[in-house]
Amino acid sequence: MLSRATLSALNAVQQGQRGALMPWTAVALGIGVALYFALPVEPGPVEYGAAGVLVGLGLALGLWRRETLAPLGLVLALSAIGFASAGLRAHQVAGPVLDFRYYGPVEGRVVGIDRSSSDVPRLTLDRVRLDDVSPDRTPRRVRVSLHGAQRWLDPEPGARVMMTAHLGPPSGPAEPGGFDFQRHAWFLSLGAVGYTRTPMLLAEARPEGAQAVFHMRMAMSEAIRARIEGQPGAFAAAVLTGDRSGLDADTVENMRVANIAHLLAISGLHMGLLTGFVYGALRLALALIPALALRYPIRKWAAAGALAAGAFYLALSGGNVATERAFIQVAVMLTAVMLDRRAITLRSVAIAGVIILLHRPETLFSPGFQMSFAATAALVAVFNGLRGAEWLRVRPGWQKWVFALVLSSTVAGLATAPFAAAHFNRIAVFGLIANLLTVPVMGSLIIPGAVVAALLWPLGLSGLAFAVMQPGLAWILDVSARVAEMPGAVSHVPSPPAGTLGLIALGGLVAILWRGRGRWAGTLPLALAALLWTGVARPDLLVSDTGRLVGAWTPEGRALSRPRGDGFVAGVWLENDGDGATQEAAAARAGWRATGAGVSITLEGLRIWHGAGRRALAEAAAACATHDLVILSEPGREADPAIDGIAPDAGPTVLMAARAAAGSAPCTLIDADFLAETGALAIHVDGGAITIRTARHRQGDRLWTR
Repeated sequence: MLSRATLSALNAVQQGQRGALMPWTAVALGIGVALYFALPVEPGPVEYGAAGVLVGLGLALGLWRRETLAPLGLVLALSAIGFASAGLRAHQVAGPVLDFRYYGPVEGRVVGIDRSSSDVPRLTLDRVRLDDVSPDRTPRRVRVSLHGAQRWLDPEPGARVMMTAHLGPPSGPAEPGGFDFQRHAWFLSLGAVGYTRTPMLLAEARPEGAQAVFHMRMAMSEAIRARIEGQPGAFAAAVLTGDRSGLDADTVENMRVANIAHLLAISGLHMGLLTGFVYGALRLALALIPALALRYPIRKWAAAGALAAGAFYLALSGGNVATERAFIQVAVMLTAVMLDRRAITLRSVAIAGVIILLHRPETLFSPGFQMSFAATAALVAVFNGLRGAEWLRVRPGWQKWVFALVLSSTVAGLATAPFAAAHFNRIAVFGLIANLLTVPVMGSLIIPGAVVAALLWPLGLSGLAFAVMQPGLAWILDVSARVAEMPGAVSHVPSPPAGTLGLIALGGLVAILWRGRGRWAGTLPLALAALLWTGVARPDLLVSDTGRLVGAWTPEGRALSRPRGDGFVAGVWLENDGDGATQEAAAARAGWRATGAGVSITLEGLRIWHGAGRRALAEAAAACATHDLVILSEPGREADPAIDGIAPDAGPTVLMAARAAAGSAPCTLIDADFLAETGALAIHVDGGAITIRTARHRQGDRLWTR
């Protein structure tokens, strides 16, 4: 039983936070979701039963001591619901995952069109057929990058296509604790990914009415690009339909460096500008008709029309998490207008968070979710704090507009900066300037032009609106290119240690949501996060899951064992180091030296040899005689069974390398068989001992790793 003093303190806290507790519901739900994904093993009936008990306990606490324990009970119940909803979602999307390398015929229906990281078209297919693979082992969806000339067919949503492709299971993290593509693919129901270098062919034309919204989206995108040539047209298509397949890699990279890549995502800015413009235009048009303006609630009619426009925009865009969040918040705001309630509050942000976390809990860890909600919550809190400020109210209209533009860009930039730095390992130094130069153009020219173009489309006059939009589109792209070319435009930062983003989120939530002086307590987790981040230590040695690439930490930065091959993994390692070098430049750094068919390096007295391919395999035994650690991309015991291998371990493996140096035992081997069980490796060297941490251990025994 709780003491009377404790109950009194809880009651005082609840009274002090009265009216401000509702936004914490989304936080409690997120805690439960995070707990599900943090477990090392997949929960079973016992864990889900415990979650059910917690829901009942939380509700009972709220009913027993409503004035004191209701908030605590609600946190317990919502956390348990978040945990259970994440598990339910993980089982709902479950499907077969390819467990071998496949090469042969692939047939499926086109349900997604975008571009890969190598800047080639990429298709997502469902209703898949693979040669000699039974239906119960065939993935629900596969994703194939289209290399080479595809002159026979332009992929159409809903059409069935066939090709000869290489497929494999989704790969694990590039390093332990890194981005988990296996988990990401699981929640997309992607059971295989791969590529083709041969032209695809049409197996069956799109049936009438199939994939109607997707087909309309891609048809509009194609029509926009036909009216506006080049990258401005591709940019317009991305803004209006969410289709980025026409954007080349340089354009996207320039916008990221300039910190205006958010203009590509149909998010709060676009949804707010669109619905705001529709609301204002409808209300003005209705006000010009006295018979309506004097007798009917035209303000509510305009809000209903803007809500319908937002719903259409959501359906057309494909519905990513930022767009869903924006629409939910806009819907809450416009509904409040129709009910004569206050429109913009942190409650609307919380409602959006609750709906998205229940619908797609896996998005909690996505940069889109984190950056979108961080920016929105900070903006709502700041502008609500300025509501009624006398010094601002008396300013001229143009000064208010400039102040709002600068403040919103600054607040949004500061709120999203730590999340952008953690996910993308970069800070856009001139991002504020680029946003000030481009956001007004987006709001005053491009979005209104897009609405007018949609209205004129049935009349065949949309080209007039596109002609007005084109200079604005070109201006934004030109600004991004010029900013990206400026010396020092981007600053690279290393990835933070585990838990750092959680501390940043906690500190920000306390500072924004808590009432009174207690909000200053949010500075403590923020300070701890900064301390952890600045003191982060990167692994001395990284090994890819294929064994074909090794990266060693040197005074110049990470030196890679090969200038080509495993380019995606190399890029991830260098980004996580906070290093802007290319793979070729990193391979040219001092450290590795050619030794027979492989390369070797010495780290703190530990002699390491790395070889890739069959030729290196033949020299493994000889390399073992002069090195402490041998890393191979092939099964090493084929070369010499006497070589001592590591048995794959459930946890970090500590090996005393000094024994090999003393000649009392063979060298230690890391080969393809070992890596097949462990995934990528992170190795820390400390004197004569090495600590090996495996990606598989960090992932745990989960649905997506089995």
